Amino acid sequence: MAAMLSGLRIVEGSAFVAAPSGGMHLALLGADVIRFDPIGGGIDYTRWPLAPGGASLYWTALNKGKRSIQVDVRSDEGRELIHGLVSAPGSDGGMFLTNFPARGWLSYDAMKKQRDDLIMVAITGNPDGSTAVDYTVNASVGYPLVTGPSAAVEPVNHVLPAWDVICGQQAALGLLAAARHRQMHNEGQLVTLALSDVAMSTVANLGHVAEAEILGEQRARLGNDLYGAFGRDFVSSDGQRFIVVAISGKQWRGLLTASGLAEPVAVLEANRGVDFADEGERFNHRAELYELFDRYAASTTMSSIAEAFNDNGCCWGYYRDFLGMVEQDPRCSTANPMFQVVNQPGVGSVLSAGSPLRFGAGNLDQVPAAPILGADTDQVLEELLGLSTSEVASLHDRGVVRGPA
Repeated sequence: MAAMLSGLRIVEGSAFVAAPSGGMHLALLGADVIRFDPIGGGIDYTRWPLAPGGASLYWTALNKGKRSIQVDVRSDEGRELIHGLVSAPGSDGGMFLTNFPARGWLSYDAMKKQRDDLIMVAITGNPDGSTAVDYTVNASVGYPLVTGPSAAVEPVNHVLPAWDVICGQQAALGLLAAARHRQMHNEGQLVTLALSDVAMSTVANLGHVAEAEILGEQRARLGNDLYGAFGRDFVSSDGQRFIVVAISGKQWRGLLTASGLAEPVAVLEANRGVDFADEGERFNHRAELYELFDRYAASTTMSSIAEAFNDNGCCWGYYRDFLGMVEQDPRCSTANPMFQVVNQPGVGSVLSAGSPLRFGAGNLDQVPAAPILGADTDQVLEELLGLSTSEVASLHDRGVVRGPA
């Protein structure tokens, strides 16, 4: 079966996480994503972490499945080439994804001069176009002040660039929605997406805005406690740390059976005059419940806990670092069909993830590698712009384009 987005062509000009990840998700579903970079690579081409040979593991991971060209984007001729690639004919082409400032030669008006039905998705930091990155946006939306130990006073930053990750997926969604609109109405459009809007809409959709506006109170830090239900980290008798969560009634009943704590929990319910079938009451009385489960965990080996939890359908997981995840978790291995060992140029053999989506109608069978910088320059220029070999060679000679780094 053909991949789901086979035939779709997107030109990408990007850096950081949001736009490259959006293009990557489209490429992993079969779209032809052509990434252009300035000659020598953009500002994220050598970003950490680095492989022993110096290749960026960050860059290669975010650019799987794309084609790569190097262009002197400071020159008028190089900019004309980019315009030509974006506007190249084809009903499934004429799409541009970027987080570069959409002004001057990269503005929508400039881009659409050669193709009136152009679709452009432009990611900005803030709605007014001013600069923001994930970490500055995160500082504004409340999470650093409810993250970390309950006794902490200072903000605690989250190391996951969650807003960038969500923004990339929203960008891909916006591009596909605009493509659907163009198919139906034969018109292109500019789609703008602000990183801060992604964050604030997510916070609102999770109820935090209403919580602040209607309840008028600031949520306290809870450490590792799960807000509104039962959930926290515990340590087994052999020193293994794990998390267990009981949100649903089934999860709670399974946890009581697995731990053998049904009777003491019932006594606590009777003494407090509550019913722990209500997840809110489990949260209200979590300190006493955690004390019971702390004692259970501290007197039981991890293997016994794991067996009991699995037998009773508990919702739980080990705490692992990245190394432990790669070495010990079968979900992060070729046992999971999402992962394959890929020969990544500049890196070597590396475990790589394809799309997490699974379609009954067909998927990409092979997880693609990221391109070598500039690997596809000649092919793209000849294929989409119809340039001859001698014309492409002349561009190389004049330093307008470059081939593989």
